[in-house]
Amino acid sequence: MPTHPPPPIDPERCPLCGGNNRCAMEIERATGEPQPPCWCVSETFTPALLARLPEAARGAACICPACVKAALDAAR
Repeated sequence: MPTHPPPPIDPERCPLCGGNNRCAMEIERATGEPQPPCWCVSETFTPALLARLPEAARGAACICPACVKAALDAAR
């Protein structure tokens, strides 16, 4: 049975849950409109959360605020 390559990474979607990641850098790239600093610059990303990222998504798509919050809540 042939294997199919994984679907391409969508930079607007969280690679963990598929939700909108609200990435300001991606919004600016897509629209050409300057954006304020992204919400993620003031967030804490736990090592456990980052370890869950699929290899293909690293550096290609941002984790969404909901997944970041859930990871921080779980770490407490």
